Amino acid sequence: MSKGKILVTGGTGYIGSHTVVELQQSGFDVVIIDDLSNSSIEVVDNIEKITGIKPEFEEFNLQDYAKCETFFEKYTDIKAIIHFAASKAVGESVQEPLKYYRNNLTSLMNLVECQRKYGVQNIVFSSSCTVYGQPEILPVTEETPRKEAESPYGNTKSVCEDILRDSTSAYKNINAIALRYFNPIGAHESALIGENPSGVPNNLVPFITQTAAGIREQLSVFGDDYDTRDGSCIRDFINVVDLAKAHVVAIDRLLSGKNKANYEYFNIGTGDGATVLELINSFMSATGVDLNYKIVGRRDGDIEKIYADTTLANEELGWKAEKTMEETLASAWNWEKHYRGL
Repeated sequence: MSKGKILVTGGTGYIGSHTVVELQQSGFDVVIIDDLSNSSIEVVDNIEKITGIKPEFEEFNLQDYAKCETFFEKYTDIKAIIHFAASKAVGESVQEPLKYYRNNLTSLMNLVECQRKYGVQNIVFSSSCTVYGQPEILPVTEETPRKEAESPYGNTKSVCEDILRDSTSAYKNINAIALRYFNPIGAHESALIGENPSGVPNNLVPFITQTAAGIREQLSVFGDDYDTRDGSCIRDFINVVDLAKAHVVAIDRLLSGKNKANYEYFNIGTGDGATVLELINSFMSATGVDLNYKIVGRRDGDIEKIYADTTLANEELGWKAEKTMEETLASAWNWEKHYRGL
């Protein structure tokens, strides 16, 4: 028996597709909204290969409010929403801020408006550790003050959190959980879904795997003069399947009424920081593949170091990251090889 239907926006994207798999394997039905601007329709078939269930799919951009309304009029049995759909590249957001504000803010506001109108009480929002900026004290807890973002992308996450905080305060029939994730990497163990950005990757691991596969000539490491162990930036790299499972736990929490406030937020990471160069070395160790990389100048919008204190998520959600760095990087390489037919 189904536990209910969940709307996953951006559900053919990287994190979204892994979350759809975990939802379906946990007994939920799923309907996806995605405009396929940074993903492929083939992902829906690959989700079916993994789970034996093909999620329902609707293609449109959530900036179109009329289409949002038409969707909710068609799907009257949605129990909760997980909202991933957004533009997400830090560097691009510095170059094209209006694209990011328009897409990321409008899509969320349209969704919340439809939530109110069509009686969908619960939403889980894909937030980010970028809301902390460069913290003065590490690791960051949920009590760490948010800072002015280093990029328009990061700022949209802060503003979206504010929209949800204010909406859940004003409209008592809406509950929200924001999951502030750190740096998702890796792929599903089946190698059927993984991170496959359109064009040149903006994230580190797909650039690593594409370099290893010969798609990219060389990997650039942005800066070796930061105040870190080896001069490269420190991030909290979390396996995407571990991250996906956190969304299922958050949905269960809302649907069972275990949330302690109308609006809650949790850090979702491993609790450990690794430098970019440590990640590169771990990839080479896990796969046996040598990487051609070079050190270049710092990149606009990057912060020096950040990693999570995950105590609240561990204790309140009963969730914990489980997969090792080595198995995570091996899964990313297996996905790349499968996708490229290597």
